[in-house]
Amino acid sequence: MHVIRINDLTDGRLGDFANLTDVALRRRTEPAGGLYIAESPKVISRALTAGHRPRAVLVLEQWLADLEPLLADVDVPVFVGDSDLLEGLTGFNLHRGALASMHRPELPPVAELLRDARRVVVLEDIVDHTNVGAIFRSVAGLGADAVLVTPRCADPLYRRSVRVSMGTVLQVPWTRLSGWPDGADELTSAGFHIAALALTDTAISLDEFAATAPDRVALVLGTEGDGLSNAALGAADTVITIPMMHGVDSLNVASASAVALYALRTELRGP
Repeated sequence: MHVIRINDLTDGRLGDFANLTDVALRRRTEPAGGLYIAESPKVISRALTAGHRPRAVLVLEQWLADLEPLLADVDVPVFVGDSDLLEGLTGFNLHRGALASMHRPELPPVAELLRDARRVVVLEDIVDHTNVGAIFRSVAGLGADAVLVTPRCADPLYRRSVRVSMGTVLQVPWTRLSGWPDGADELTSAGFHIAALALTDTAISLDEFAATAPDRVALVLGTEGDGLSNAALGAADTVITIPMMHGVDSLNVASASAVALYALRTELRGP
């Protein structure tokens, strides 16, 4: 690594870290520029472990020692500055100490992710980055094999998604579907039973479905507020719902994902 101590923000190589709180700007520039932002030494470590390549690193002086073992053999500029200066660049306080702009990995084909999977999660048009990150954390912790996101779903590699997931978006295999619900045909062809989590008159309880769940299940989760589209429900083999109490009809989509994935975890039924 090459440590560069900065006293102003005129270095053009700092552009990756400018205005990180502008969500609309980052949605436009990060995917198009082939980068994403990893925040904190822990997440940066997970990105490096996943084989992702850093383009530049921004770090507070007092956190530099924590990054040195991670980046000692990496050819990357490491910009070091004080808190006020770096906050002026990024738009927020770097209380997690460090940011890295990382080259985006190439997304794998859908068929590759489905080949050996038993549990996959499909995110239909979920727009909140916090929910996307939380779902990835549930997927990692509860043993699902992959995540498929629809064309209009929020970016799993957006800074907030990566942070909320505790870096698990860098561990869980995922890719973006080219179309939806047309993409459901690829799931069906691969032998997956499509289970849509929704409130409908024809839904069966999660308990009932989990008791005799098929070997390969694709759990489909819908956007905040409106839930799954009619087209997604039409493509589903089964609609399931989480039994609720005390007049509450549903959970936040990230919480619902955790409940459903726990009920459907494969070790309940063995190989």
